[in-house]
Amino acid sequence: MPYIDFAQSEAMDAELFQKRRPFPWISVEHFLTDEGYGRLRQSLPDVALCAQEFGRKRGHRQASHDRYALQYRPGLPISAAWRDFIAELQGEAYGSFLHRLYGLSRRERVVLTMHWHYAPQGASVSPHTDARRKIGSHIFYFNTAEDWDPAWGGQTLVLDDGGQFTAHSAHDFDEFREAAASPVIGNNSFLFQRTEHSWHAVRPVACPPGRLRKVFIVVINRMSWQVRWRRLRGKDADGYPLAG
Repeated sequence: MPYIDFAQSEAMDAELFQKRRPFPWISVEHFLTDEGYGRLRQSLPDVALCAQEFGRKRGHRQASHDRYALQYRPGLPISAAWRDFIAELQGEAYGSFLHRLYGLSRRERVVLTMHWHYAPQGASVSPHTDARRKIGSHIFYFNTAEDWDPAWGGQTLVLDDGGQFTAHSAHDFDEFREAAASPVIGNNSFLFQRTEHSWHAVRPVACPPGRLRKVFIVVINRMSWQVRWRRLRGKDADGYPLAG
């Protein structure tokens, strides 16, 4: 069965996306088929498979990004639904969509990395821009009204620095204008393009103990020298081992 609604992706206006300010971004409803979304949500990887990433030092004095994290790699023990979905993400149709949306030439080779992030009470993603090897990201949200209240937060925030800050620096939330916030409930996804001013973040979530903000993120990477070197060393574009 299909997981991506390609009629939805084909209808997206790449020119409008590129003109969005303060950097290219878009929230999309029902990028996935309803049946596919349901199957994926019901078979999310267990948090026991995840690494605990809490209190880790980040470069440029930025605050830590706290979450349970699972990096996709071949052979990972995930459900058949997730294997089929990832095969679609790695397929020609989704690749063509990314090239069109991000304004890439047909010759430009991209490398996808993927990970699940589960955020407990108090976890946050401090304001940051992504590494220059990244073209953009596609974030899928997997909470519903059954397990999440939007008042608890979890929205990805589009932050406007007014073109003032250098990409690799540390800043607090109150130093930005909040330009937009993604929906966090149901079959929604959020795409953005990396620029020198593509600041984004997630405020500390205020969910009760035992609840988790659940997202799956596709990162679109350039085939940079860094990415090539990591591959030679048996690692993916994010620096995680491809086996093990």
